Amino acid sequence: MFDHINQKKVLLDANRPLPKYTVKSLREKLLLEWTYNTNAIEGNTLTINETKVVLEGITVGGKTLREHLEVLNHRDAIHFVEEIVQKSEPLSEWQIKNLHRLVLKGIDDEYAGEYRDQQVFISGAKHIHPTPFRIREEMEQLMAWYEKAETKKLHPVARGAMLHAIFVGIHPFIDGNGRTSRLLLNLELMKDGFPPIVIKVENRIAYYDALDKAHTQKEYDDFIKLVEGEVEDSLNLYLSTINKNA
Repeated sequence: MFDHINQKKVLLDANRPLPKYTVKSLREKLLLEWTYNTNAIEGNTLTINETKVVLEGITVGGKTLREHLEVLNHRDAIHFVEEIVQKSEPLSEWQIKNLHRLVLKGIDDEYAGEYRDQQVFISGAKHIHPTPFRIREEMEQLMAWYEKAETKKLHPVARGAMLHAIFVGIHPFIDGNGRTSRLLLNLELMKDGFPPIVIKVENRIAYYDALDKAHTQKEYDDFIKLVEGEVEDSLNLYLSTINKNA
């Protein structure tokens, strides 16, 4: 299933390390696109150019404080993901809560990094999230699944996609679950040397449909395939720099 992207990953690895300034510009490009798209999926109205200037420390007129904080917080959360990868730290609930704390910092400090104590429903979704008293148990089950030998044998794309899908199905936090789940997906990919991916806002309907299928039918193939397509896009971006530097 993953032969195509495996071949591209091998080619990329064979050409590493990439030039320093190429890596820097790729990182900046993906940080911007990742931040813009993940926030846009959740309803943030900043354009990609407005997101860029917010990252540069400039306030955009006519936009809310929350929209500005969503950009800056996501940048900080990406930095935390990069730190985890660099230190080769194992995934833990503590890290998940810290990621979420960064996502909601200054937006909803009461619930930042804290599991929800209220029931929530997602409009348009058939799946009903677990009640608050079941969240800790479900998160423990998620971490137990993640630690299984069978899970560790999964291709990083499948493992990352399923981690994202199961986590967002639990919906352990009041807000910020989507952003946190996409950070977890990229954390899993980056640990295995894949570049971060961008779930594009224009693919939002297919993304939600595939997630709902995973949650209601325990059928993950559509979601894994969607993630695989985004992985290939990121690999192609990196490989295009190799051709130019050749």
